[in-house]
Amino acid sequence: MPTNALKPVAALALLAAPLTACGGNSAASDENVVTVYSADGLKGENGDGWYDRVFEDFENETGIKVEYVEGGSGEMVQRAVREKSNPQADVLVTLPPFIQQADSKGLLQTYTPKGAEQVGGADKAADGTWTSVVNNYFGFVYNKKELKQPPATWEELLDGTYKNKLQYSTPGVAGDGTAVLIKAMHDFGGEQPAMDYLGRLQSNNVGPSASTGKLAPKVDKGELLVANGDVQMNFAQAKTMPNLGIWFPAREGGEPTTFALPYAAGLVTEAPHSGNGKKLLDFMLSQSAQRQVSEIGGGFSARQDIEATDANAIALDKLMDGVTVFEPDWNDIDKNLSSYVDAWKSATGS
Repeated sequence: MPTNALKPVAALALLAAPLTACGGNSAASDENVVTVYSADGLKGENGDGWYDRVFEDFENETGIKVEYVEGGSGEMVQRAVREKSNPQADVLVTLPPFIQQADSKGLLQTYTPKGAEQVGGADKAADGTWTSVVNNYFGFVYNKKELKQPPATWEELLDGTYKNKLQYSTPGVAGDGTAVLIKAMHDFGGEQPAMDYLGRLQSNNVGPSASTGKLAPKVDKGELLVANGDVQMNFAQAKTMPNLGIWFPAREGGEPTTFALPYAAGLVTEAPHSGNGKKLLDFMLSQSAQRQVSEIGGGFSARQDIEATDANAIALDKLMDGVTVFEPDWNDIDKNLSSYVDAWKSATGS
């Protein structure tokens, strides 16, 4: 297991009916539907992801249909902001720091799902506005066919081998893209050295991408040699992408590092189907759904009382072995994210 690791991470169909400010007493909340806005990664490419199984089981058990809308973490938060006066989503799922951003913008209401007492304190909001449903770690992917081994360090990525063969998703838009900044600032010892490095790396970078999930297929095909990602999403993708390998860059002379990047879920303020949203959050955090996180989703259970022993869980433990896990200051990142993204844009000319 990693050093200091946290314990093991449809189509668009918006409602056309008039929506009212909700609690479970509004007419709208009686409809058998719940709308989820989510970061990508938990829904399978071929209907075989954790969301696919959980949503199907939820609908079979409750009769409530899940309408699913997917995008980058920042994209989903901004969409919810635009709809704040007339909310369309019931449940919002994003990676940090965007779940904290959603909370600070008043997009989430207080609700503690059943089973949340089994979620570690660092993986849920102190005020009960969000709770992790799948634990996860930031990482990178490489093409195992083209590269005999992954580049061990950040510095190796500056080599001409990676010119126009490297891409990472856009900080401030994608959760995993923002994670590139967070890890670089940690590994290089501060904002300025990190920006200096990313500025140099830009000559090899293909360019912006709003969605991290779209990068792995390019790596698998050899269009890219290296891209950013996260363990859960890339581990699940590797089932159908045989050339995909996961790795964690280190500073030259240092150890590989990562940090927890959980999928965190909250109930949207004045959600049109608040009661159904609560039921779905309860279901996602149930023991039955959480036991499927590694087996089906390739992630780590958010509940501390789940001891996964399936083949995926064993492989994930091995993957994380020897990787040092640090804990970002999420309050600082939430407060200063805009300035960090601006610094990145300035450094890279983006």
